[in-house]
Amino acid sequence: MKSFRTDRREKKIISVANTRQKYLRVVLENIHDPHNVSAIFRTCDAVGVPKVSLIYTKEKFPKIGRKTSGSAFKWVERDKFTSIKECYTQLRNEGFKIYASSLSENTKNIYDLDFTEKTAIVLGNEHRGVSEEAANLADVTFTIPMFGMVQSLNVSVATAVILYEALRQRDKKNLYLKSEYAEEELNQLIEVWCKK
Repeated sequence: MKSFRTDRREKKIISVANTRQKYLRVVLENIHDPHNVSAIFRTCDAVGVPKVSLIYTKEKFPKIGRKTSGSAFKWVERDKFTSIKECYTQLRNEGFKIYASSLSENTKNIYDLDFTEKTAIVLGNEHRGVSEEAANLADVTFTIPMFGMVQSLNVSVATAVILYEALRQRDKKNLYLKSEYAEEELNQLIEVWCKK
């Protein structure tokens, strides 16, 4: 396989790979609009989320557009699941705490959550939100405060709000200054990226 390795490109790849937040994950449940999924991938790349978990039980798996995602799909891994239980089990086996976005009562305010732990953030369908199962099986349900007449934000905008709060918290604790990956994992990631 041809390697597109120049000094400048390699430096950029090493720099970005070192800031990837291994312990910050996004989970998308039945997001319908592929443009929303692509926009979410773009935000994930910007914040340093290395992987997105896609749970599709009702909708088709989305095609992630190069244009909308700004080619972020190349730099953000994805895994696919056909059930909430399967996805949540894997996340918990990896030590993640699961936060699900929900408009129901008795949810926590996003600004009261700790995103510096191993955190998986679950967002749901544009019309239905997260499923009852996804909310009930989560460790915490949360909401973004809203003071307008409209009940919720567009899912890609909501994801950006949440992830930038996570970035703020993680940056404050200097989590972007030292890689969360073991040296061997990090070197492997850099090698894979240099071939893209």
